[in-house]
Amino acid sequence: MTLPEGFLDRVKAALGEGGWLSEPSDLEPYCTSWRDDWHGVTPLVARPDTTARVAEVVRLCAEARVPLVPQGGNTGLTGGGQPHEHGREIVLSTGRLNRIRAVDLDNDTITVEAGVVLQTIQEEAARHGRFFPLSLAAEGSCQIGGNLATNAGGTQVLRYGNARALCLGLEVVLADGRVWDGLRGLRKDNTGYALKDLFIGAEGTLGIITAAVLRLVAELTDVQTALTAVPSPAAAVTLLGRLRATFGEQLTAFELMSRSCFEIAQAAIDGLDDPLPQPAPWAVLVDIAGQGAPGALLEPLETALADGLEQGLVSDAVIASSLDQRRQLWRAREEQAEAQRRTGVGIKHDVAVPISEIAPFVEAADAALRDAYPGIRLITFGHVGDGNLHYNPLQPDDWDGAAFRAETGRVNRIVHDLVVAHGGSISAEHGLGRLRRDENTRYKSDVELDLMRRIKRALDPHDLLNPGKVLDVSAPAVEVGHRD
Repeated sequence: MTLPEGFLDRVKAALGEGGWLSEPSDLEPYCTSWRDDWHGVTPLVARPDTTARVAEVVRLCAEARVPLVPQGGNTGLTGGGQPHEHGREIVLSTGRLNRIRAVDLDNDTITVEAGVVLQTIQEEAARHGRFFPLSLAAEGSCQIGGNLATNAGGTQVLRYGNARALCLGLEVVLADGRVWDGLRGLRKDNTGYALKDLFIGAEGTLGIITAAVLRLVAELTDVQTALTAVPSPAAAVTLLGRLRATFGEQLTAFELMSRSCFEIAQAAIDGLDDPLPQPAPWAVLVDIAGQGAPGALLEPLETALADGLEQGLVSDAVIASSLDQRRQLWRAREEQAEAQRRTGVGIKHDVAVPISEIAPFVEAADAALRDAYPGIRLITFGHVGDGNLHYNPLQPDDWDGAAFRAETGRVNRIVHDLVVAHGGSISAEHGLGRLRRDENTRYKSDVELDLMRRIKRALDPHDLLNPGKVLDVSAPAVEVGHRD
């Protein structure tokens, strides 16, 4: 498909020197996903350095009816940030929108542009004696605009909530090139619809986030980390309740990992050892954090884990005695994506169920997959405190990787049918992108899908912003009651 004559020249002129890329070698990184499983084609990557230039590029695209794909750090996992294969979309990278605009310590907020790397925000908050709680394995390269566009979660949702809960205001370029300035650091505002919540989690399909006001919290002065061996997910959920009753909001992270997580991490990652003296079927990584004197939480944590031992909820535990050991305890969890990539073909699931349903879901899904695929390796880990599990079956040892990948649809159907049967969601924090777009229509109600399409058509009537992601606006209405 060809673009309108002179369109690319007009976009380049609007961006100015250094504001665009067009050489094939320069374009390739923007067209390929981090896991190398999504590929597309684009004639141009726009790299605006101001909101005004973003708006002008979007205005030109609207005028010429040329679709564009917003892209942050390109760390997404569902194909939401890559162009399609037809080559008629341009990519709009937010990487040069990388300024920290303001820090307001009285209001405990920081105002940043969309291209600021998450780790940079964390470090800037720390320089001011504050803490920005959003924490992800990709925090050294992911950008806050993408975090907000996917409503990212991470390891500390249990205490602080996901990206939506940490955002007070947004600046957004709309599909026609207008700019909505909602950069208000208000915690209370009942003057109409909560517009910012339309754009958070919309994956760039309703507008392009260019800046945000984020909530900061008091600096954590005491953090205690423990790795505990538990006999089962059910025991982990019970332990979670006991720790919540003891520590309240000081319980910051509670990460469940199956034994297989440690096995593949040890085999694939240099220098990673199992900190537990004896192999355990399941383990929980716990963070307790507060603003008290350093070390003040150590004794209460020791007491709580000793109680867990007496009650049969914990069979062993290791508490980090230094920052270096704390980082080492977290390595098996944080290196899971890389370990799985090196181990073999996995079929990834980012799901959520009510906390009370975690154990029944895992039991049912494990049994169903082992029955369907004898020898399958089940990699289960995630944020038990908010019900989000990464449930990633790996190919059996005697299977060819390509053959197992061909089973993706059947495996997804087994897992996701059980997720929904247990009151859950097929996407907890990675978004739908292209990966889950069509599958989502099986599980969403007709009313929900209709509302989503109405919102999309109202804000982007020509389907120019990240088209083909999240939902298919051209799909016919699903007949009432139809789910197959």
